[in-house]
Amino acid sequence: MANYTISGIWKDTNGVITHYAVHEFDDGTNTAELATKMSKAAAIQLLERPLNNAITMLWNYSDEGWKRGTDVNVVGTGANKYLRTTQDNTVRDNLAHLINYGFITDDFA
Repeated sequence: MANYTISGIWKDTNGVITHYAVHEFDDGTNTAELATKMSKAAAIQLLERPLNNAITMLWNYSDEGWKRGTDVNVVGTGANKYLRTTQDNTVRDNLAHLINYGFITDDFA
């Protein structure tokens, strides 16, 4: 069993998410490791393993720090699987609301 956070994404030139910034997360100390750039397929495979789970981490501009988001779920079937969150009855597909690290780092997928 492992806990993870996802803090950001990378998109290709067509705006399609190709990678996620995945961090191992220690619930006991409330700390996250440095991010690993993980392909969409690898992130889905990681979260499909029994007992693995993830939440989003959102940058809080007011507090200048990270805050916990909500659970990340794998949805869809076959080649049409993707990651999704639901918080406050708002469904967010593909985690496109997270920071686009490709834009920040000029490292497009």
